[in-house]
Amino acid sequence: MRAVVQRVSRARVVVAGEVVGSLDGPGLLVLLGVTHDDGPAQVERIARKVAELRVLRGELSALDAGAGVLVVSQFTLYADTSKGRRPTWNAAAPGPVAEPLVTAVVEALRARGLQVATGSFGADMAVELVGDGPVTILLEA
Repeated sequence: MRAVVQRVSRARVVVAGEVVGSLDGPGLLVLLGVTHDDGPAQVERIARKVAELRVLRGELSALDAGAGVLVVSQFTLYADTSKGRRPTWNAAAPGPVAEPLVTAVVEALRARGLQVATGSFGADMAVELVGDGPVTILLEA
């Protein structure tokens, strides 16, 4: 499981002209990718890292600051560009495997007391954000 975590002033996801998830204040945008052998251990590890990552202003975590998290599924985090110019997605888990794991990460973050918004799994999403810093961290579990 991979996550690109960005510290944001605000962020939102739009699908077909409608906002489906948003952060209206400081928080974290999490682009989340799932691979074939991910499972409950990776879910818990990524959720803990995201919740406790001390990258908000004042070296606070989202838990410390009561900040929101916007989770967006992102299979392209497992792109392979080692052969030529056209990426392959073989390392990305298929939707029926990935979707429940993305949902499990969201639930694990909520279980820690975080406000979590989401995109729409598998949709053509427009992700809008105002980066704060910029701060971008790659996590792997």
